[in-house]
Order: sequence, then C-alpha cells, then structure tokens
Amino acid sequence: MSEEDPKPAVLALAGKTTVEILAQIDLFSGLPGAHLKRVVDIGLEEAYRTSTTIIAEGTSGDKFYLVLEGAVRISRIVPGMGEEALAVLRPGAYFGEMSLIDDAPRSATVICHEKCRLFVINRKDLEDLLFVDRDLAYELLWNWVRTLSRRLRATNDKMTFLATTSKF
Repeated sequence: MSEEDPKPAVLALAGKTTVEILAQIDLFSGLPGAHLKRVVDIGLEEAYRTSTTIIAEGTSGDKFYLVLEGAVRISRIVPGMGEEALAVLRPGAYFGEMSLIDDAPRSATVICHEKCRLFVINRKDLEDLLFVDRDLAYELLWNWVRTLSRRLRATNDKMTFLATTSKF
C-alpha cells in the first residue's frame, strides 16, 4: 500500500512467512523465491504501540514498510483542522515504497492505529543488494515500473472522471 494510493489491500496472511507475504504484493509479485528470500534477508521487523508516529509528513524517508500484524493510519495534517485520516492499512498492505526510489519528503503521516508489527527495508540495504544482484535488480525494477504505470493510469482515469463530471 502506498502513501499515494490509499486503496486497502486484503490478503490472507495467517501462517504465511514474510517471503510468502511479499510474493502477494504487486511490487514483488512474480519474483523467484530465491530473490524474495534475499529481499527478506536485508529487512528487519519493527513493532509499534498504538498512537506511535511511525512517519511524520514532510520528513525525509529511506524505508519501505509492510504491515505484518495490526494496523496503521495514513493521515495528512490540515492546518487549522488537525489530522485528516486517509486510510487504515492492515496486514498485507505497504507504504513508503517511493522513499526507496527518490529523496522527496514523506507525503503523509503514518500512525500506529493498532499495536502493529512491520517488515522494514532500508533504501541503502536495498541499493547494496541490487548492485550485487543485477538479475534481481532488473526484475524488481520492472515490477516497480509496471506498478507505477498502473497507478498513473488509474490517476489519469480519476482525473478524467472528475473533469468530465464537473467535480474538479
């Protein structure tokens, strides 16, 4: 699940390994098991208590997160109004993937909605892995390009709908 695409992902996760969970999400789907295992090997797990801020909007980011247990809330802070919740992400959803690609500030705040356990990949660790394993880099980057292309098309469709229905 991304900060830019707050549509919830629903996956059957009970009893699955992190490798099996990664294989179910679009960014990593179709990668051979050996490649998925290498990605899992560079990651780590983090646990958060309810109401803990995981990411603050506007800060720099260098981590990707996959929700393994619990839930996180994606929000924007609206001046004069406070927190505006955009989505609640549950197991199988992900966020922060754009920070693995660019250095732009975080586009939203992420707060632990329910005690959660997250799988985390640091940008530097992923860059090192992709530098060493060119086959993995090729496959993973093409997955990401396809995912971003789908998101752009969906955004274009939404913008067209809003423009043609005078809701823009």
